[in-house]
This record gives sequence, C-alpha cells and structure tokens, in this order.
Amino acid sequence: MAERRQLREAAAGEKDHVWAYDFVLARTHEGLPLRLPVVVDEWTRECLSIDVARQLGSDDVLERLSWLMATRGVPDHVRSDNGSEFTATAVREWLGKVGVKTLYIEPGSPWENGYVESLNGKLRDELLNGEIFYTVAEARVLIERWRKHYNRVRPHSALGYRPPAPEAIAAGPPSASLRAVQQRLPNRTTTA
Repeated sequence: MAERRQLREAAAGEKDHVWAYDFVLARTHEGLPLRLPVVVDEWTRECLSIDVARQLGSDDVLERLSWLMATRGVPDHVRSDNGSEFTATAVREWLGKVGVKTLYIEPGSPWENGYVESLNGKLRDELLNGEIFYTVAEARVLIERWRKHYNRVRPHSALGYRPPAPEAIAAGPPSASLRAVQQRLPNRTTTA
C-alpha cells in the first residue's frame, strides 16, 4: 500500500521531475526483433529519446540515462515497470548514487505508467504499424524523425493542442551569454 501511495505522490509537478521509460518491440521486414527504449518527461510530455537496436539490456539503459542526465539534468524520479533492464542492481545502484528515486509500477498494471504507455501507443499507431523497416539504420532514421515531429510539431490535447517542445518559440531579447557570443563573431551586429 505504501508503494502505491508513493506512485501517486510522485506525480510530475514540473519539467524533469518524473521521467518514465519503457520498451517497445517492433520487427524488421524479415521478422527480426527491434527493441526501442522510450524515455518521456511526464510533465512536458516530451519524448526525450527512443533508441533502436536488436538487443538492449541494463547497460544500454544506463548509457542512455547517463547521457540524458548529462545533457538535460537529473530528474527526481524515474518510473518504469519491473522489467529486468530497469530493476537490475547496476541500474538501481547508479540511480541511487545520482540521487534519483525509482518508482516501479505494480506488475500487470501498465496504466500506472500512463504517460509512456500513451506515447508508446501513438508511436505504434502513427509509425510502427504502417512502416516496414528493412534495416536497423532505416528504423533509427524514421523513428528519430517521428520523435522530432512528436515533440516539435504534433499537437497534444493535454497541452492545449501545442507540441511539448515546439521548434518555433517566441523569442525575447537575447540572453547575456548569446550577446557575448554574438560580440565575438566577426562582422556581426548585436541586438540589445
């Protein structure tokens, strides 16, 4: 009961508060498996990454999480099912060392990981069910293209029909760091 309460209490309250991750399975045209680990920010609904490979394990999960945290920051929590890739001792210990709390959903209860399950369903409906992948490289290119469209263009009803990470953001005045870079560039005028 305390674990279930912990899941509810860890509802995302801001960007990078709770990330959720899961695996999606697909196949190439010859029937060989593709594994797609998907990571989503529960607050923004942004799909942070989708990797594509024939086989992926806990080391691959650690590599992706460490890259995301190095480039984006460390979330307070990560939510996942109880798959061996997510519950591996190395993953749990590493997350503990960087200060991330793990939230494991109840076995057989995918609705407890609803944000990533929703994204997985959209990925399947909008791309995987209608595409034939001939190579892993082709799958990577098409899936990354879909991920960028999902984040930058595709409207999300929960976000007022805006994308989670729109490509075109109304720009204000340049930041101090941008002004400093502009001043170092030859033949450039700076804006105030």
